[in-house]
Amino acid sequence: MVATSHRPQLYSRVSVSSGVRSPLGTRPGGARPTPAPARAVRVYTSPGLTAREITVLKAWLDCDSKVDVGARLHIALGTVNTHLTRIRDKYSRVGRAAPTKAALVARALQDGIVKLDEL
Repeated sequence: MVATSHRPQLYSRVSVSSGVRSPLGTRPGGARPTPAPARAVRVYTSPGLTAREITVLKAWLDCDSKVDVGARLHIALGTVNTHLTRIRDKYSRVGRAAPTKAALVARALQDGIVKLDEL
């Protein structure tokens, strides 16, 4: 049998170390459990592309060549190049350079312009 003088000490150990919660989800002392930290969500600065630039970008990501983009959209090759240059400039101005087609794919995915299953 445990001596009476040791019981308060045993009870304090049990109450401190137990993870027992009350029916309302609070800890025995009344404190609420700390919620898990939220996952960090990366927010990207929008380059402010126009509707036509988005159309050209989607076509460029879907086609094998700029000539094909021009044929699909009924615009000249020079116009395709102008749109792509402006798109790249806009991404650069917001700190998200996209010098290659692969980089433009990444930016379009990040901005929700295209979905992975569309590529």
